[in-house]
Amino acid sequence: MTQLEIALKGDLSAQMLAAAEREEVEPELLRQGIASGAIVLPVNANRLCPRPAAIGPGLRIKVNANIGASTDDPTREGVLARLHVALDAGADAVMDLSTAGDLDANRRAVLAGCPVSVGTVPIYQAAIEASAAGGLASMSDDALFSTIEKQVEDGVDFITVHCGVTRDTSRLALEGGRLTGVVSRGGAFTICWMQANDRENPLYERFDDLLDICRHHDVTLSLGDGLRPGCLADGTDAAQVAETTVLGDLVLRARAAGVQAMVEGPGHLPLDQVAANVILQKRLCHGAPFYVLGPLVTDIAPGYDHITGAIGGALAGLAGADFLCYLTPAEHLGLPTPEEVRDGVIATRIAAHAADVVRLGARARHWDDEMARARGSLDWNAQYRLAIDPERARSRHQPAGDHGSTCSMCGPYCVFALLGKSAHL
Repeated sequence: MTQLEIALKGDLSAQMLAAAEREEVEPELLRQGIASGAIVLPVNANRLCPRPAAIGPGLRIKVNANIGASTDDPTREGVLARLHVALDAGADAVMDLSTAGDLDANRRAVLAGCPVSVGTVPIYQAAIEASAAGGLASMSDDALFSTIEKQVEDGVDFITVHCGVTRDTSRLALEGGRLTGVVSRGGAFTICWMQANDRENPLYERFDDLLDICRHHDVTLSLGDGLRPGCLADGTDAAQVAETTVLGDLVLRARAAGVQAMVEGPGHLPLDQVAANVILQKRLCHGAPFYVLGPLVTDIAPGYDHITGAIGGALAGLAGADFLCYLTPAEHLGLPTPEEVRDGVIATRIAAHAADVVRLGARARHWDDEMARARGSLDWNAQYRLAIDPERARSRHQPAGDHGSTCSMCGPYCVFALLGKSAHL
């Protein structure tokens, strides 16, 4: 049985109990959320990962880190180095988006070494293998579904599938005057295949077959935003809304089949459209958890898009988004280094926590209050311990000359020292 089917029966799985304990919520509240479809708990029956990420309202906002190999670094060592940094920085989930090297070996190495939920985009492997064998157009439906089955048999917990990229919705993106057209790689693969074969998207046509695979292995669908906006000018346009509407219908079909589903969203959006997009998605997709990339709230900050995305992520989380996909300083520029992976995870965790302080109240805010007390008493060791990145905090601290209890910014004129807050040290 899937986690959804267990929840609908009124029972609690071991994974639900463990997730509820980590979230500090009553297990019954988690079960009810899963049963309604508002919460997903991605945990493949073949792997039963130790720390699956429960995603949805009433829970801490989760952070995903994309890792993987590219043609410029196809090595498994590079993939695992990024994995370990992402985990060390506190990622709640990772996605292996490898497009080069030994794709099967890379994925299996990630699964073997990862205690959190792992996702993939199966069409990447199917399209790359078809391109090598005779061109993307030669990819058969069966080959695509075989790739999906292979990946979920390996233990992948959630898969991104671009089922809403149909002939009708893609036409809106291609002919609607967008500045950046289609920026999703999976969406582009799908459109190229549809155009070359003059056929509908097989993931949409054969959605029931996809559900059979996912139900058998208890894999969560992450319904991909193949037509997400790639710049501010394209935000909340007809193509994006049309795709979201299709995905909303598919959410209901997935739930009826006992399969958990979440929905992916933009992308690039102006600040004043972020909250509106979350509200729109929740309405059109029947309260399914919302998984956003950023969103990026300006297009002019290459090299700093972890900050751009964190701004949008905080706003999205405040409005009700449940799952934030990180961006790194390398976004739009290249494959991130391990250090850039760390920067991306930390920036996105900051955004998630900022929203959680409002969403969850004291459950999240107590962390900030403890830090405030540590600062007020000039307890530097406590400040390191409470920092979201303890290593960075410790390395940046500069004691103030002869006034070692204060930092070099204010020295003897530190307000806490002046007012006697540190008298007990």
